[in-house]
Amino acid sequence: MPDAPAERPYLSLVAPVYNERECIEEFIAEADRELAKLGRPYEIVCVDDGSKDGCRELMLQLKPKFSALRVVGLEGNHGQSAAFAAGIQYAHGEVIALIDADLQNDPADIKKMLEVYEGPGKPTCVAGRRANRKDNWLRKLSSKIANTVRIWLTKDPIRDTGCSLKLFKAEVLKRVKLYNGMHRFFTTLIRMEGGTVAEVDVNHRPRTMGTPKYGQGLGRTFRALRDAYAVRWMQSRYLLYRSKEL
Repeated sequence: MPDAPAERPYLSLVAPVYNERECIEEFIAEADRELAKLGRPYEIVCVDDGSKDGCRELMLQLKPKFSALRVVGLEGNHGQSAAFAAGIQYAHGEVIALIDADLQNDPADIKKMLEVYEGPGKPTCVAGRRANRKDNWLRKLSSKIANTVRIWLTKDPIRDTGCSLKLFKAEVLKRVKLYNGMHRFFTTLIRMEGGTVAEVDVNHRPRTMGTPKYGQGLGRTFRALRDAYAVRWMQSRYLLYRSKEL
């Protein structure tokens, strides 16, 4: 893992990428444009999850054009949780934002999420909630089922944990241990670390290029339900305490 740069970025934007050649340049350009408006040092960490469509090569070609861009490559395809975990560990920012690279999340929403993060309550995490979701009926139904069961099991009231757009205090997020499928439970895992969570409405756009790469439909729902039971087990046995030498 490379050493931190001389000027540490304030914000790191982490995006898993898997076979998104059609839209990756537009995503990077839009993210770079919106983050520049914040007036803070930033970086864009794109994690290639074993793409086979030339996406990794294209991102490397784009590095001279976008000075904030960093490209992390996984050896093979390991899934969205692994890609998020790798990006989080490579991120240098004091604040880490997570986003999908498929252009459905709007990077412009990071500004208002940052305002909530730095506001009076100073939450550890600000989670996006898709106010007007632009997915098909099957994805909406499967998410509704999974969210209902997840809330019942974990007692985490966040209503749209499937929205990838989230913002975190980096030092707390880096303590979270991720397992396969656990990226859907970031808010619960942050609460288990003693953190607090705020939820804000964010924009959601229809996918105009490519197709979903990380599963959809009821198969995705059943995996999420299985993972919810695993998280409930973790909650029941998690050690969280404070101590000091006397």
